[in-house]
Order: sequence, then structure tokens, then C-alpha cells
Amino acid sequence: MKTLLATAASVLALAVTASGVVAQDWRAAAEQDLTAARDALAANHPAAVIEAPSSAQFRSWLNEGYAEAQSNLGRVNSPNAYAYLLRGYGYGFRDANISLSPTWEGRQPWDGVAWANFATAWRDGAYVVTWVKDGVRRNVPQVGWVLDSCDGTPAEELAQRRLDRWEGDLTLEADRIETAPYLFWDRGNPMAGGMPSECRFMDGRRRRNVDIVTDFASPEDREAAYRASVYVAPSVPLAVEMVNGLAWVNIHTLADDANWAAFLAQVDAQQSAIRGAPGVVIDLRGADGISASSASYVLRAAARIWTPEMIGAAQPTDVELGYRATTANREWFAQALARMQADPAFVANNPATIAETQAVIDAFDQAIQAGQQSFTRPVPSIGDIETGANPVRGNVVVLLDGGCSGGCLDAVDVLKDLPNVRLAGQTTSADTLFIEPTITALPSGFGRVVYGHKAWINRERASNAPHTPDQGLAYTGNPTDETAVRAWVASLFGG
Repeated sequence: MKTLLATAASVLALAVTASGVVAQDWRAAAEQDLTAARDALAANHPAAVIEAPSSAQFRSWLNEGYAEAQSNLGRVNSPNAYAYLLRGYGYGFRDANISLSPTWEGRQPWDGVAWANFATAWRDGAYVVTWVKDGVRRNVPQVGWVLDSCDGTPAEELAQRRLDRWEGDLTLEADRIETAPYLFWDRGNPMAGGMPSECRFMDGRRRRNVDIVTDFASPEDREAAYRASVYVAPSVPLAVEMVNGLAWVNIHTLADDANWAAFLAQVDAQQSAIRGAPGVVIDLRGADGISASSASYVLRAAARIWTPEMIGAAQPTDVELGYRATTANREWFAQALARMQADPAFVANNPATIAETQAVIDAFDQAIQAGQQSFTRPVPSIGDIETGANPVRGNVVVLLDGGCSGGCLDAVDVLKDLPNVRLAGQTTSADTLFIEPTITALPSGFGRVVYGHKAWINRERASNAPHTPDQGLAYTGNPTDETAVRAWVASLFGG
């Protein structure tokens, strides 16, 4: 009988499906992939041999986090649990350029298994109720109430248990904002602990106790709740608008497959209007990009708004990069070079890039042959550039939020040094000095590990330092109220 039951359990495990992916044994897959990810990071990540502010965290978490994740393997019994085990290990490095995720990642941010019929947002250093399901009057707080504690546990401790390292990195303000709606949602993570039973909220100066009752919810309700708590980019993320006299350049995505050709053509077509406007807004809210080319999309648009010479002159100078000398890291550059050489147009227009990539590969070969663990190379300087007069008539506001991450940060490094530019909005995400992500598939086929494979030795922006709004230009209103945001931005130009 036990054998029959075990066989039935095995058949059931074979039938488990996650977004069309069928797994054989989620615990075994998690154990195998966790070890493979740890080994890949130990063997190839630059932080193991190159000193940087975040190297110590990498080295300690590599094995401490691995041991913690192993202790949770017994709880992995579903696709969601598999995914959260990997995420928990990845977020623990406190490096936005390191992530472990399932290959079926791509679910909507408001996905969940069950919830308590409301959502919270991170506002002014507290968890504030921003949405409550219509018609529910008992066992829910009201919009505007501030979470104080649950079951005698302070709100911060609850957030650390349920959100930190599972949904994001709560040491970053941007991740605080993005993960806040999930505080009272069940997203299928058995490692986060159960939902609290009773919570205390502050209604002004009054304390309100609420019994927490979990219920299922429609995707429409969860989407509405999430959108009331976190800014979500519009369905058309790339566009140029003229709004009340302001030139508004929307760049809400840095995805490689976005329609960049059409967008850049739109910027070209409206170049005169943008340059002649009394004010220009470059809206980078939600502009998340992890690819090596993602910053270049913003800078190509900027080169059309200003000039290529001005963008070139604002690029970092005297840059030095550090490389971990391993065969796997060398292969990344070899594959990149092969893709370049297979494109005749790229070969014709980018000989310097091809030559530099070949030089990096040659440096890998020399270091590996000599038994060196790492090597450094300067990035060729473009020298002094005659920029000419600034063609942009008005002041420029670069509008930011926590969704600006990855390549968006690198683009802002350049934009902030252009004439008459001010940073406004909210604090961005942050990254370490270990850059240019490489993606490695994990053995089960259900997961992947992503990490930065080279080190920026002398970047002006410090490791894990976000961009913050200039003095007096921090937006403190509701970031999901687009009308209010735009009115506030207009006020920055005297409107």
C-alpha cells in the first residue's frame, strides 16, 4: 500500500505544471540548481577575487546563504516554492546584478494565490493601506491606515520575514516600494511564514485592530490593488508627447525587443519641437534594463535631443574594468564577437568595438595561460570632444522612480552631467560595481542564474548607491496618480 501511494505521489509530481512547464521533482530540481548556481558564482564571479565594496558580502553569502537555502529544501513541493528558494539565495547577495529565477518568469507583478482583500504601499517610511476590495467591510483596514504591528510583531519585522529576499531586497528603497503590496498577499512562498491573524493599524492617532482573513481574489482585483500602490508603466512605453507646452519624452522600458526604431524615428521627427520647447521631461519611470545594451537606448535618444558630441563628452573618462580570468567568462566575449562578426553592417560600422572585444579575448587567453585569477584593462578614451553650443533651449527634468534600474542607472550617470538637467521624482534602484550580466542555464532546465561578469573599478557612482532627486525635487505625493505627477512636474517649470 505504501508503495502504491508513493507511486501515485510520483505520478502527481510529474503532472505538476507551472505556466506550461512540467516538473518531475521540485525539491530535487531546487537542490540541483541551487548547488549549480553556487558553483557557477564561486567559479566565475569577479567578487571572489577582485576587491570592491560589495565583495565581502558576496563571499560571506556565497556559502552562508547556500546553507540557509539548503535548510529550506524540505519545504519545496511546488513550482512557486522552487522559484522562491532560488530567489531567496539570489537576493541575499544584495547585488541587483545577481539573480536566480525560474525560466518561466514573466508573471504579472500582481499575481498571487490568495490575499487579505487589501494592499499596502510603502509611503514615507511606513506601510500604508492604499486599496480595499469593494463590498468588504469586516476584517479589512481602511485606505490611509498605517500598519503598526501584527500579532505583537512590529511592521518592520513582519516585512523582513514575508518580503525581504523573497520578493526583493529591502535594503533598497526601490524594492521597498515595489514589494509593499505583497505584505498581506499569499504568493505561494512556503518559506515566508503564514499570514498574521490580527494586526494593529493607526487611523490618525487612533489604534485599530483588524482580524486578517485570507480569501481568493480575481486577477482584476489584484491588478487594481497593485496599480493603486505601485507605478505601472503605460501600455505604450515609448513615445514623445507635447503636454501643455512641455516636450515629454517617455522611456518606460529598456527591453531589447521594444520598438526602438519607431521611437527613435519619432524623436528625430520632433527634434526641433523638443529642442525649442520651454521645458523637456525625460521620463524614465519603470525603465528597467539588464542587458549590456540597455543604457545605449536612452543615450541614442539623448544624442538626438542634444548632439552625439555632447553625449560623448558626458561619458565617464579614465574607466578601468576588472575581469575574472575564467574560461566561462572568456566564452561570453567570444560569443559576443561571433555575433558581431556575423553582421556585415555591424562589421562595417563598428570596427573599434570589434577590435576592443578581440583585445579583451586576447587578454583572457594571456591571463588564463599565466594562471592569473584576474586582470584589468582601461576602456579606450574617446579624448577631448568639441561639443558646440547646447541646442536645447529649455531646462530638462529627468523623471525617476524605483523602476529605473540596470542600464537606466548608467544612462542617468550621463544625463545628469548635461547642461540644465535636474533629477526629479523618487529614488532609483541601485547596483554594485559588478556589471554586464551573463545568463547561465541551470541543470534542471527550470532555472537560471544571472551575474555581472566584470568589475567597474573606478565608477563615480558608488557601489549600491542609487540616484536621488536633486534638492527640493523629490516627489512626495501618490506616485500612481498620473494627473498629480504631471501637474507637479509642470510646476517645476513654473507651470
